[in-house]
Amino acid sequence: MLARRLRRLARPRFPGSIAALLAAAALACGERPAERTGYEIDDFGAVVALGAPPARIVSLNPTTTEILFALGAGPRLVGRTHWDLYPDSARRVPDMGDGLRPNVEAVLAARPDLVVLYASEDNRAAARALREAGVGTVALKVDRIAHFRRATTLLGRLVGDSARARDVIDSVTRTLDRVRAATAAAPRTTVFWHVWDAPLMTVGGGSYMTELVDIAGGRNVYGHLAAVSPTVSIEDLLRRRPQVILAGAAGRERILGSAAWRAVPAVRAGRVLVADTALVGRPGVRLGEGAAHLARLLHPELAP
Repeated sequence: MLARRLRRLARPRFPGSIAALLAAAALACGERPAERTGYEIDDFGAVVALGAPPARIVSLNPTTTEILFALGAGPRLVGRTHWDLYPDSARRVPDMGDGLRPNVEAVLAARPDLVVLYASEDNRAAARALREAGVGTVALKVDRIAHFRRATTLLGRLVGDSARARDVIDSVTRTLDRVRAATAAAPRTTVFWHVWDAPLMTVGGGSYMTELVDIAGGRNVYGHLAAVSPTVSIEDLLRRRPQVILAGAAGRERILGSAAWRAVPAVRAGRVLVADTALVGRPGVRLGEGAAHLARLLHPELAP
């Protein structure tokens, strides 16, 4: 009876009420909702059925694409975004364009059993349309290290390999712990992470990148801001006097070629360092490698 009722609620108008229903059912038996009913709740608050493992998957988030390949589900992928370039075999999966506001008709043409979206408001309409078309759809917000662990666990359950999901999480966690231990006694290097020029945007406390800086022995001078990518001013940055500026290769060239940036002491001191975006550009299976890379930049004497 409960399973039939949940199926009728699988396209909720008020997702929060369904989450409450599942939680209440679980609490009655002292179990988590997924263990009791075979369902999970995604980050849009929608019910995700845990039935037979999907044979055809469209992943419209580079992070979840990485995770799915790490889980051994790469051969099942029939669609990705044009940003999904790791591992190399992901490049052979059909490119469906950008991951935000995707072409729903193109996604449906791939005949997926499961579509994985980033849980951005830009994707809410697409998620609704895909569910209304009868396609299993899960929206996941992956902005923090804890989000990576949750997404990997949920995707492992969806594809039918929870044991491998635990192995992936454990491997990443061990590397993060090793880097954290190596930098624990090091002085905290203050960091500004350059994201964009006009307006000037940086990494805030809502991003896994701030977590990686902390693990690598640094302190993000804008880590107190809750946003993922807050807008700041060059005047405020001057007051904060970061010891190091992190940037992509192109961003570093723009900073070094700008007269305005010469007022920043770290620029004059040649402390504009290139962060490898292939390692630190998303909170996926290379989080540990990304932390080690940052630690080598901030504390080369440690070589973690």
